[in-house]
Amino acid sequence: MGLILELQRAAPGVDIPEEKEFRRWAEAVLSGRRQSAELVIRVVDEEEGRELNRRYRGRDSAANVLSFPFEPPAMVETGLLGDLVICAPVVAREAREQAKPSVAHWAHLTVHGLLHLLGFDHLNEQEAVEMEKLEVIILEELGFPDPYLVSGNR
Repeated sequence: MGLILELQRAAPGVDIPEEKEFRRWAEAVLSGRRQSAELVIRVVDEEEGRELNRRYRGRDSAANVLSFPFEPPAMVETGLLGDLVICAPVVAREAREQAKPSVAHWAHLTVHGLLHLLGFDHLNEQEAVEMEKLEVIILEELGFPDPYLVSGNR
């Protein structure tokens, strides 16, 4: 798997996983789906997360993960998938509230966001079931429990 990953740490003083972990999670999602890919993961504070969510989704709160797929112009071949923006304080808060290990939540949100970049969505029940099933399979392959059972969302 040829993955070019740029990890941007824009939330100073926040404990986030190492780049090798993000790489491992991304490669698990891309395995069998893409031969190669370029990806930016930007870890932000709540202020930047709120501003981006407001600007691009019209919501005045910081989202846990935002996916910005790259759509190249016609006739341009590129491996660039797009950008993931993960809000570190939201991840920490949700992990505490859901009583799950922080690293498991980071992995889940990375997998979830990457699936969005690959074109998966959860706008209707059928899409949601398909996307959640993929998330669970990928996370289990990585050694993490079903995030929907742990959080009581099912």
